[in-house]
Amino acid sequence: MIQTDIIIIGAGPTGLFAVFEAGLLKLKCHIIDGLPQPGGQLTELYPKKPIFDIPGYPSVGAAELIDNLMEQIKQFQPGFTLNEVAQDIDQLEDGTFIVTTNKGTKHHGKAVAIAGGLGSFEPRKPELNNLAKFEEKGVEYFVKNPEIFADKKIVIAGGGDSALDWSIYLSNIAKEVHLVHRRNEFRGALDSVEKVQELKDAGKIKLITPAEVIDLKGDQRLSEVVIDQEGEQFSIECDYFIPLFGLTPKLGPIGDWGLEIEKNAIKVNNALDYQTNIPGIYAIGDINTYPGKLKLILCGFHEATLMCQSVFNRLNPGKKYVLKYTTVSGINGFDGSRKEAEKAVVKSIQ
Repeated sequence: MIQTDIIIIGAGPTGLFAVFEAGLLKLKCHIIDGLPQPGGQLTELYPKKPIFDIPGYPSVGAAELIDNLMEQIKQFQPGFTLNEVAQDIDQLEDGTFIVTTNKGTKHHGKAVAIAGGLGSFEPRKPELNNLAKFEEKGVEYFVKNPEIFADKKIVIAGGGDSALDWSIYLSNIAKEVHLVHRRNEFRGALDSVEKVQELKDAGKIKLITPAEVIDLKGDQRLSEVVIDQEGEQFSIECDYFIPLFGLTPKLGPIGDWGLEIEKNAIKVNNALDYQTNIPGIYAIGDINTYPGKLKLILCGFHEATLMCQSVFNRLNPGKKYVLKYTTVSGINGFDGSRKEAEKAVVKSIQ
């Protein structure tokens, strides 16, 4: 049986960063993930997607972010159980937990942090009669390798951040990019909407709104899409159709663990520490919900930090923890007081 302090379910960016924050507190972590490699959605669905809201990075590739997080936590030597799904969770009389995977691997930990992103997921597909015929023959639901779209004619459908971001990115390498949305207004970040408008004015993106794709045509592969724009129908030649309507999340086994669920997400107490209705089990990142929740990687990092502080206090009742800034103490931290830290600052200035 694998022994650790915190069992983390989910190897996405939030779960990985939790390892770092736990390591600063001398807490060991072991991560379980159903995918064969760390990274969650970022590596599985869109490893080349640029991310713009990570502090200190004007733009960072999804895979690069995961590589950096893995490098950051390497010093704390976390354990990994990959390609296995957390199936069951049992709480022992002493308050600790045993998490068993679908392959029978058992993990014993003092706390559990569920960082499973959206859980298991599948793309929301448009209702087109012959959609399945062209899947992997011109219809793609994810952009794993943008290079396959170089010098190709692309039609993207959707109005959220993914549709906007990929339209912007692919406009630099594709022969043509059409962005189709059923409304004139977009749901994505204002900055991205403005960038798409700039690229439209520059002739690098052809924006078609309000409109929707109603049919696909082609022999062995997709060759054109049929679009309805306010009752007028017309066809566009294309090599790829990328419908980006989001993901349908499924909690899977997590839904059977006695946790309080709301709208396919785990309810947590955000006023304190992101703990669930079961003491000792936390939920951080996109898988949780609370008033004012924002599904951002940045927010997941914040939640992971407070979760680790709570676990430390849970495992060390009555022991006062003094927050030490890594800018002063470094990764290994000080064993002394704030006065020692202040002395170190003075010394570094001198």
